[in-house]
Amino acid sequence: MNRIAKIVGLDIAKSVFAIVGIDVHGKVAFKQTLKRDQVLERFANMAVTSVAIEACAGSHYWARELKKLGHQVRLIAAQHTKRYVSGNKNDLNDAQAIAEARSREKTKYVPINTEAQQELQMLHRTREALMHDRTAIICRMRAFAGEYGQVFPVGVAKFRAQFDEWIKEGNNSLPGSAVETFLDLRSQLNEREARINRYDERLTQAVKDDPRAGRLMEVPGVGKITATAILAALGDPRHYANGRDFAANLGLVPREHSSGGKQRLYGISKRGDTYLRTLLIHGARSALRCAGDKPDKMLCWASKLAQRSQYNLAAVALANKMARTVWAILAHERSYVPVWSKSMTTPA
Repeated sequence: MNRIAKIVGLDIAKSVFAIVGIDVHGKVAFKQTLKRDQVLERFANMAVTSVAIEACAGSHYWARELKKLGHQVRLIAAQHTKRYVSGNKNDLNDAQAIAEARSREKTKYVPINTEAQQELQMLHRTREALMHDRTAIICRMRAFAGEYGQVFPVGVAKFRAQFDEWIKEGNNSLPGSAVETFLDLRSQLNEREARINRYDERLTQAVKDDPRAGRLMEVPGVGKITATAILAALGDPRHYANGRDFAANLGLVPREHSSGGKQRLYGISKRGDTYLRTLLIHGARSALRCAGDKPDKMLCWASKLAQRSQYNLAAVALANKMARTVWAILAHERSYVPVWSKSMTTPA
């Protein structure tokens, strides 16, 4: 029966997995519920087929393992499978919806991460969590100090300097218990910053180990954090047809709601990876602020746009161009050329 299954939808979870096979006529060939330790054995005894998995936690691991068995595996975003769920929601219906979405030609897929990509993503996600923790501790310290009539300037460095001066003063009129609590919060802050610095060192080493990161950092507004985040998100640039598709995947293109032959474009769609989109936009703001009289063609274009339009609009537009540029650098294995002319050749 398994040999007549053209497409297999796999719904994964922690312990219970569901698989549904669909034949060439779109009919259900089989349905089955498996335990976690039975999944690989089941697919190993199955004829090579097309397997679809909903992109979620653990999906990249199972995709890599099933590819080792010879199956053609695709990951589908959850929003593309939900529309095909028929009847009540359960594991088997979800697996059938995944298989149904895989059978559609217009379905878009999520690239499968390699282990190296996941390693970089772990570094970034953990560092991002530490940054949130640091911000939360600083806000807590500001709020507590405000209850004693003390306020601090904006910025981490200015806050640290003025807080250390305030807590050492003998006339801050703080009770002993409050001083002890503030000192404990400062030690928590120091511990978070030390861990952030260690992750920054690991990202610096990742840049040194991958020559692609060095080429990406030649783009204005792209530093080591953005470069490594791009490499973590964009393992195979050929997954996207062009740079515009990559920028659209990050939500950096206008959202469209057109009807009746009238085109209506609004702000950016904000789809895809929020973390990487935020890094690109912040990098674009920094590059635009420091553009000055630099001969860089892309910066000149963004500066002129900022003069005749809004600054934030120009920054987002520059982030869009940055996304397209980094895709071209990775897809064509080229270096960034700030001033391009027809008489010059781009190094391969």
